[in-house]
Amino acid sequence: MALIWRLAGRRCLRTSLSPAPLIIRLARNGSTAQQEMDRFWQKNQQLNRPMSPHLTIYRWSLPMAMSVMHRGTGAALSSGVSLVALAALVLPGDYAHYLELVRNLQLGPGLIGALKFTIAFPLAYHTWNGVRHLTWDTGRALRISQVESSGYLVLALTLATCLGLTMYTVGDERNNSGGRDADLTVSK
Repeated sequence: MALIWRLAGRRCLRTSLSPAPLIIRLARNGSTAQQEMDRFWQKNQQLNRPMSPHLTIYRWSLPMAMSVMHRGTGAALSSGVSLVALAALVLPGDYAHYLELVRNLQLGPGLIGALKFTIAFPLAYHTWNGVRHLTWDTGRALRISQVESSGYLVLALTLATCLGLTMYTVGDERNNSGGRDADLTVSK
């Protein structure tokens, strides 16, 4: 029995995994994607089939918009974390070096606040909306009115969290302020 399995395994290993047979079959058909799409629409028009409605027929509601935003902030967070991790692996220097570069740009407080808010928003929104989803997983707050009101609560908590994180300033270790420091300038 072992000999049969060994021979079968060798035969499987010898087979070509080349996509050439598939490409040859596709080339024989000779149709492009545009031709296939045109054929599809012509057939549907000849059979008088209705076109399926898409997002354009729906009136946007708060839960719908929040669902789209939850997915978007999740994608933004995972992309951001991946890019920061990749940058940490590839770029020379350490975190303190790049923080010093940003400080040397001498950006105004309005721009720094806007950047902080932009960075804090996806994290705060995704976190609070995740808590909302966890509440739904327990079977609570699933009526339409509760879904609407919890959506407004998530937006209010997100805004409060973002503003709090935007206003928070980390002190500079070199001037020994021991905590909160209003300006981000580096003392020499």
